[in-house]
Amino acid sequence: MFARTWRSQGPGVRKALAFARKAAVDRTAGKEAGCHAIRYCSIAWHRGGSLFIATLCSACIVLFASDAGAQCTARDVLRNHLTLKRTPSAGMPPILVRSAAAAPVWRTIAIGTFANSFALRNALDAAGCGIGDLAQEILARPAFTLRTARTEVELIAVSAAELGFQTDTVSLADIYARAQQLGFGLAAAEVAPQLRLQYFDQPMGEFLIGMEPIKTWKGEPVILTVANGGAGLVLIGQDGSPYAKIPVASRFLFVRSDEAALARAALGFDEAAALVRH
Repeated sequence: MFARTWRSQGPGVRKALAFARKAAVDRTAGKEAGCHAIRYCSIAWHRGGSLFIATLCSACIVLFASDAGAQCTARDVLRNHLTLKRTPSAGMPPILVRSAAAAPVWRTIAIGTFANSFALRNALDAAGCGIGDLAQEILARPAFTLRTARTEVELIAVSAAELGFQTDTVSLADIYARAQQLGFGLAAAEVAPQLRLQYFDQPMGEFLIGMEPIKTWKGEPVILTVANGGAGLVLIGQDGSPYAKIPVASRFLFVRSDEAALARAALGFDEAAALVRH
């Protein structure tokens, strides 16, 4: 739509819009810019072009707002990568995890901060986070539920290799069974999209899997993955069947089993309370 509008304008209008867009980009890059810096906003206003200038200045505001709100775009990923300059750890040997109790907390996030899945998806869109087709479907499924009260969740990131697997790939069922033996529990499905919104400094090449599988409308189990493939921060879905083959370098997000049990109990209470209210 913007492209059609751009082509339909005269040369002077296109020049002004180009200047406005450049100002928005400069502002994102740390340069001072604004409608007061655009001569069309100061001169043409007094020449009777108030409607066009008002529209132009509105375009400036929209561009600034979208740049300020977006955190998942490829440009943001590149900026974070250059700023953080993280050292790749792919060559480091895995450290075996003996128990969930001894495993360090990787990150603490908040869940239960959205009224419904629509608000959650709108927040992902506003942040510029890409959502894959399978992930979109899972977020719309009735089985995808949200906590009704804000709760802090401690996540533990563990690879299949750190769970003791030495083959190139391992089945999802075996990974979950080993994790359960060590005292880990599966994170709630809400954790994945919430982490996407709270983990904008994710390093390139990292894919984090973590949730109980949820079935699509066709009955296929899917697990959500929080990923940074280099072209932007995304939330995608992948095969969540027990026989799905997972590379041992893949990292999973777990909670401690006692916390998982408490979360399930609380979620059941939330659902019961919702039924009573209706």
